[in-house]
Amino acid sequence: MHTYRFPGESAQYRAARDTLLSAERDLRGQVERVAAMRRGLPMGGLVPRDYEFEEARGTDATKVRLSQLFAPGKDTLVLYGFMYGPAMKEACPMCTSFLDGLNGNAIHLVQRVSLAVVAESPIARVDAYARSRGWSHLRMLSSAGTTFGRDYHCEDEKGAQNSILHVFARRPDGVHHFWSTELNLMPSEPGQNHRHIDMMWPLWNVLDTTPEGRGSDWFPAREYGK
Repeated sequence: MHTYRFPGESAQYRAARDTLLSAERDLRGQVERVAAMRRGLPMGGLVPRDYEFEEARGTDATKVRLSQLFAPGKDTLVLYGFMYGPAMKEACPMCTSFLDGLNGNAIHLVQRVSLAVVAESPIARVDAYARSRGWSHLRMLSSAGTTFGRDYHCEDEKGAQNSILHVFARRPDGVHHFWSTELNLMPSEPGQNHRHIDMMWPLWNVLDTTPEGRGSDWFPAREYGK
């Protein structure tokens, strides 16, 4: 498949690696085909109301509407629903790991799209946690007191939280829902969890390249070594 070789590799290794390489190439093509299908979606439903979130500004809180989250010249908004409801003693460690990585990429993402994170907890609590994690590049919002979480499946009727990433698109007739990570709204396959944001999450993609893999019983924690 190519003529490059690594020191000490055997013919057996190369044959197995070429079989895998062919599968990796096919997967790359499938990923692009799925991405093209996603880009080709028609617009989803119009947002039923211009939700009013809260955002921390220094020691104060300010109101910001969904329509105001679109930066000038940007007609796409990526909005992550963060599992940190008011009844939760601690923020979701899985969401925390994902947002640690998203914070590092945010300065690049906002060159193309608008980006924000929303949670159900009061904004002071959301902001304090973001500061403790060093999320200086993420726009953190609270949807407390709104129906956004229920309407867009960030929480259920009992207040149980759900992580979900949404994409909204601004058009002349208003703001439309475009796409969400709906895999976690479906039953998971055995041993797969939901994996609805895996392809956006460096943690799992790096571990999947190793002999040990991601493992079946390890998950990220908020802190280590304590």
